[in-house]
Amino acid sequence: LRDFLLVYNRMTELCFRHCVCNLNYRLLTGREESCLDSCAARLVRANHRLMGAYVGLVPALLQRRAAEHGTPAGPSGLSASPDPTPGPAES
Repeated sequence: LRDFLLVYNRMTELCFRHCVCNLNYRLLTGREESCLDSCAARLVRANHRLMGAYVGLVPALLQRRAAEHGTPAGPSGLSASPDPTPGPAES
Protein backbone atom coordinates (compact mmCIF):
# COMPACT_ATOMS: atom_id res chain seq x y z
CA LEU A 1 0.00 0.00 0.00
CA ARG A 2 2.86 2.33 0.86
CA ASP A 3 4.51 1.73 -2.52
CA PHE A 4 1.22 2.32 -4.32
CA LEU A 5 0.72 5.62 -2.50
CA LEU A 6 4.28 6.71 -3.26
CA VAL A 7 3.78 5.99 -6.97
CA TYR A 8 0.43 7.80 -6.96
CA ASN A 9 1.87 10.86 -5.20
CA ARG A 10 4.86 10.97 -7.54
CA MET A 11 2.60 10.69 -10.60
CA THR A 12 0.36 13.47 -9.28
CA GLU A 13 3.32 15.74 -8.65
CA LEU A 14 4.91 15.09 -12.06
CA CYS A 15 1.71 15.70 -13.99
CA PHE A 16 0.81 18.78 -11.96
CA ARG A 17 4.23 20.36 -12.51
CA HIS A 18 4.13 19.52 -16.21
CA CYS A 19 0.58 20.64 -16.96
CA VAL A 20 -0.53 23.35 -14.54
CA CYS A 21 1.17 26.64 -15.25
CA ASN A 22 -1.29 29.21 -13.90
CA LEU A 23 -2.44 29.08 -10.27
CA ASN A 24 -4.55 32.25 -10.47
CA TYR A 25 -7.79 30.35 -11.13
CA ARG A 26 -9.68 27.87 -9.00
CA LEU A 27 -10.62 25.60 -11.92
CA LEU A 28 -8.38 23.99 -14.53
CA THR A 29 -8.40 25.30 -18.06
CA GLY A 30 -9.39 22.91 -20.84
CA ARG A 31 -5.78 22.68 -21.96
CA GLU A 32 -4.55 21.86 -18.44
CA GLU A 33 -7.26 19.25 -17.98
CA SER A 34 -6.48 17.45 -21.24
CA CYS A 35 -2.75 17.61 -20.45
CA LEU A 36 -3.36 16.05 -17.02
CA ASP A 37 -5.56 13.34 -18.53
CA SER A 38 -2.94 12.33 -21.08
CA CYS A 39 -0.07 12.60 -18.58
CA ALA A 40 -1.83 10.37 -16.04
CA ALA A 41 -2.82 7.87 -18.75
CA ARG A 42 0.80 7.63 -19.96
CA LEU A 43 2.13 7.06 -16.46
CA VAL A 44 -0.57 4.48 -15.63
CA ARG A 45 0.22 2.54 -18.83
CA ALA A 46 3.93 2.65 -18.03
CA ASN A 47 3.25 1.45 -14.48
CA HIS A 48 1.13 -1.45 -15.79
CA ARG A 49 3.93 -2.49 -18.16
CA LEU A 50 6.47 -2.35 -15.35
CA MET A 51 4.26 -4.37 -13.02
CA GLY A 52 3.69 -6.96 -15.76
CA ALA A 53 7.44 -7.34 -16.20
CA TYR A 54 7.90 -7.57 -12.43
CA VAL A 55 5.27 -10.29 -12.10
CA GLY A 56 7.02 -12.22 -14.87
CA LEU A 57 10.38 -12.01 -13.10
CA VAL A 58 9.30 -12.85 -9.55
CA PRO A 59 9.21 -16.68 -9.93
CA ALA A 60 12.77 -16.74 -11.29
CA LEU A 61 13.97 -14.44 -8.51
CA LEU A 62 12.34 -16.61 -5.85
CA GLN A 63 13.89 -19.77 -7.31
CA ARG A 64 17.33 -18.17 -7.40
CA ARG A 65 16.98 -16.94 -3.82
CA ALA A 66 15.84 -20.38 -2.66
CA ALA A 67 18.76 -22.04 -4.47
CA GLU A 68 21.21 -19.66 -2.78
CA HIS A 69 19.82 -20.54 0.63
CA GLY A 70 19.64 -24.26 -0.17
CA THR A 71 15.90 -24.62 0.33
CA PRO A 72 13.50 -25.79 -2.37
CA ALA A 73 10.93 -23.18 -3.34
CA GLY A 74 7.29 -24.00 -3.82
CA PRO A 75 4.92 -22.10 -6.12
CA SER A 76 4.47 -19.28 -3.62
CA GLY A 77 8.18 -18.96 -2.92
CA LEU A 78 7.84 -20.65 0.46
CA SER A 79 9.67 -23.75 1.48
CA ALA A 80 8.28 -26.84 -0.22
CA SER A 81 8.69 -28.98 2.94
CA PRO A 82 5.60 -28.24 5.02
CA ASP A 83 6.06 -28.18 8.76
CA PRO A 84 2.58 -28.79 10.13
CA THR A 85 1.63 -26.82 13.18
CA PRO A 86 -1.13 -28.12 15.38
CA GLY A 87 -4.43 -26.38 15.04
CA PRO A 88 -6.81 -25.58 17.89
CA ALA A 89 -8.40 -29.07 17.79
CA GLU A 90 -5.03 -30.86 17.83
CA SER A 91 -3.42 -29.10 20.79
